[in-house]
Amino acid sequence: MMRYTTKLSIGFAIIVTTVITGASFTTYDVVKKSLKIDKAPNILLILADDMGYSDIGCYGGEVSTPNLDRLASNGLRFRQFYNGARCCPTRASLLTGLYPHQAGIGHMTNDPEDSTAFQMNLPGYQGALNNKCVTIAEVLKTAGYQTLMSGKWHLGYNGLQRWPLQRGFDKYYGILAGATNYFEPTGSRGLTFMNEHVEPKGENFYLTDAITDNAIDFMQQSSKNANAPFFMYLAYTSPHWPLQAFKKDIDRYRGKYKTGWKKLREERFNRMRKMGVILPSVKLTEEDGVDWEKLTPEKKDEMDYRMAIYAAQIDRMDQNIGRIIAMLEQSGQMDNTLILFLADNGACAEGGQLGGGLKENLGSKRGYLLSYGQSWANVSNTPFKKYKHWVNEGGISTPLIVHYPKGISNATKGKFTDQYGFLPDIMATIVDVSGAKYPTQFKGNSILPMEGKSLMPVIRGKEKSVHQQPIFWEHEGNAAMRDGNFKLVCEYEAGKPKKWELYDLLKDRSETHDLANALPNQVATMSAAYEKWASRAGVEPFDKIREIMAARRKK
Repeated sequence: MMRYTTKLSIGFAIIVTTVITGASFTTYDVVKKSLKIDKAPNILLILADDMGYSDIGCYGGEVSTPNLDRLASNGLRFRQFYNGARCCPTRASLLTGLYPHQAGIGHMTNDPEDSTAFQMNLPGYQGALNNKCVTIAEVLKTAGYQTLMSGKWHLGYNGLQRWPLQRGFDKYYGILAGATNYFEPTGSRGLTFMNEHVEPKGENFYLTDAITDNAIDFMQQSSKNANAPFFMYLAYTSPHWPLQAFKKDIDRYRGKYKTGWKKLREERFNRMRKMGVILPSVKLTEEDGVDWEKLTPEKKDEMDYRMAIYAAQIDRMDQNIGRIIAMLEQSGQMDNTLILFLADNGACAEGGQLGGGLKENLGSKRGYLLSYGQSWANVSNTPFKKYKHWVNEGGISTPLIVHYPKGISNATKGKFTDQYGFLPDIMATIVDVSGAKYPTQFKGNSILPMEGKSLMPVIRGKEKSVHQQPIFWEHEGNAAMRDGNFKLVCEYEAGKPKKWELYDLLKDRSETHDLANALPNQVATMSAAYEKWASRAGVEPFDKIREIMAARRKK
């Protein structure tokens, strides 16, 4: 393991882990004046992968996350921040400030095994980022930023033009595809450094550690150019499957989950209420797992093991975030650092109720689709329903932690905000803070305007709504929109028209009381707005997408 003790002359750093809010003024000018700085801020955007709303300690989880907890206790937490329900659509929206369909990734990205798997020859379904969008890196480069990335890309694989260095990043290390083995990432789903495939180094290689090693190395190198700020996009794969962690991390949790998911879910719910993560009006949704008491002792032990590994993966990520914090503190930059943290979707139920992959691979370096299953995912998303893929609150809700000593008043430190935001707000916030200009033209292409709003007013203490207009979601036919406190949502059923449900999230964040029959006019108004947005954003009926995919399989 490398040790990092070099003192950095970074100037002014912003660590973004995911979150954002709206502004009608240039926040950077305000910050620059108040802090008496001449250099634009450094920006670090950190993203977790497949992590549930209640997994980390400061959102009610029992997983040990002292570094994130510390940031939360001295920062601001969002009760309501939204991602895009799935890995690559979220990343497309996060990096471009657009809806994923507008950026060309309305469903998924093409994978290493099939270069056209998700290229539907439709504008919103290209399987990679299109030329109608710009990435945060491309925008910040025009403002003199050094642009760095370490971690999971998942925005295009086949063809160098789709890789990070060709979409605005100066340096890159990580995996281009959606998942890989943590201990032995090799082959087409292996590692890439800059534009070259590389092999993992060292006997104790672990992907989460390596992502951090390279991020720190990139930032240290960038500090040599004291006049040029950096943008670092740090995209961890943790805790996405496969379930793989070091034994010493797993042993901290082994045996802690033998009480079962029902009891653990209730414990999290009560803790979340006590901590203020959720309001008293929020209810716990119905349990969505198998009956723990009907499992054999052997199966209970296996399920405890699966959840222990999952917890260890989050624990290890938190340890690595602690290394980043230590680096900033050693450089004297912590007070001038904005830290934002979030996940790319809700907990993952893939692999069935009791998880996927051979139990014999647990605790080894073997395996790929090795997961913890829906019954545990139901715990991770406490108190909400549904999971990754769906656009109910369980599929799109993420923690959002903001730590910014110079920008958050003492009155709001350790508090929560109920102002809500979503992924496109991140681009707007970074443009606002950096002083960069979002383009209308880029490399000869017309660029779509940003869809988000800056979150800086909320971060600086203004309890005022960020979004005056509705925001929308669509993934695999699952659809939703939020307008104020009302949320319209439906679950896709093949060959059937949308069956809309309506919820008042101020009174019913867990979506337990459907108001659609009681408020038909509200449903009609909102569904019409959704259809208008879908047409504008390039959303296609998912039945159509399924037909294209089925026709290809027959060939």
